[in-house]
Amino acid sequence: MATRVGTASAADADNARHAKRAVIASTVGTMIEWYDFYLYGLAAALVFGKLYFPGSDPYSATLLSFSTMFVGFVARPLGALIFGHYGDRIGRKTTLVVTLMLMGVSTVLIGLLPTYESIGIWGAVGLVVLRVFQGIGVGGEWGGAVAVATEWSKFNKSRGFAASWPQFGSPLGMLMAVGALTLTAQFGDAAWFESIGWRIPFLISAVLIAVGLYIRLGVLETPVFQKLQQENKVAQAPVMDAIRGYWRQILLTCLIRTGQQAPFVIFTTFLLSYGTKTLGFEKQFLFNCVLVACAFSLFANPFFGWASDKIGRKRMYMIGAATMLAFAFPYFWMLDSKIPALVVLAIVISIPIHDMQWAPLAAFTTESFPPSVRYSGSSIGYHLASLTSGGPAPLICAYLLHTYGSSTAISVYLAVIAAISLTSAYFLKDRSRSDYATNEGWARGETEKGLGAATPKPVPAASS
Repeated sequence: MATRVGTASAADADNARHAKRAVIASTVGTMIEWYDFYLYGLAAALVFGKLYFPGSDPYSATLLSFSTMFVGFVARPLGALIFGHYGDRIGRKTTLVVTLMLMGVSTVLIGLLPTYESIGIWGAVGLVVLRVFQGIGVGGEWGGAVAVATEWSKFNKSRGFAASWPQFGSPLGMLMAVGALTLTAQFGDAAWFESIGWRIPFLISAVLIAVGLYIRLGVLETPVFQKLQQENKVAQAPVMDAIRGYWRQILLTCLIRTGQQAPFVIFTTFLLSYGTKTLGFEKQFLFNCVLVACAFSLFANPFFGWASDKIGRKRMYMIGAATMLAFAFPYFWMLDSKIPALVVLAIVISIPIHDMQWAPLAAFTTESFPPSVRYSGSSIGYHLASLTSGGPAPLICAYLLHTYGSSTAISVYLAVIAAISLTSAYFLKDRSRSDYATNEGWARGETEKGLGAATPKPVPAASS
């Protein structure tokens, strides 16, 4: 008896150790991939217009630069479809190693890409192609990272907190991207930065890839996926199963992100363009403000994830969406005042306010799908918002500012998308108390305020 108890205790301790390592691996991996993705957005706002579209007027160059950024968002759902399939078919761990490599190599190649001055329009073409690969990599990353971090029995009562750590990788990646560009800019003048300096942070990604691979290769496959394999319940076509059986959850996942993703792009990428070209601030001042905001976000993310375990994912998310709605107009009022203290305050609190939705989002959405289609379903819904929200956001803001000559139109846009998130979150069921490890219970359908979803029967795994 004592031997069995001792063995069980040792097994629990081993499980807890691997669970913690899985969370660390997910956090580090997402940090690296978001570093790569945000680095592109920041460079697009600062130098890509001039370097790859030099023949255009400033407004057109800005739109073209943001358009190359947009294609990365368009590619995200494609990455979700491709890697969602393999993540639910062959496992979370293997798939995440591939997404990390794809993202990292694309970023390094961007750092080596010749500009318009050297190869003409082919520089812009190369930029678009590499941005597409970046988008595919990010599209396959998120769903797997959250699954790896949460599919352990240790986190049954603290899944919101555990899932907030892959989310933690986003502000950490932004912090590193802004920090790398800021530090690089100190080594030379503006001309040096535009010719050589901006490339250095992209090339540093090669080192980060090596670190990320070392950590991820040491992680075990999640117990939840291992159980699917043992019970022969791995779906043969998880993407199609997810779309057929859980299209409502996919749609609601996309819609709740509308008022979360676009504001973040506005608070970081569009801010740099608006702050320098319209308000006349130095880019270094804005960089420093974003750095401070991201530093606060490092504390806000785990806190709001922990709070979602206490009050529920849905309630936490709706509080965040309502706060974003209330913040839409004050944000630009403070920026447009051009009073440094108010500008700093607006930027610094914007990211933690965004985190009220960002932190609980991971658990809230992945819990909406059973394990056989969790990677696919959550990834598709999550990244569809890149088409409806994150990708178009800087283009819409640039258009509204150019057309109306005032930030008020952008505030209205922020308020509308926040209201969409708030309403959509109301209709997505909070399953934080449900069994996260099995497909059982889903066949009865999930109903919340009249929205239901039939569950496809598990398909036996292929012999291969």
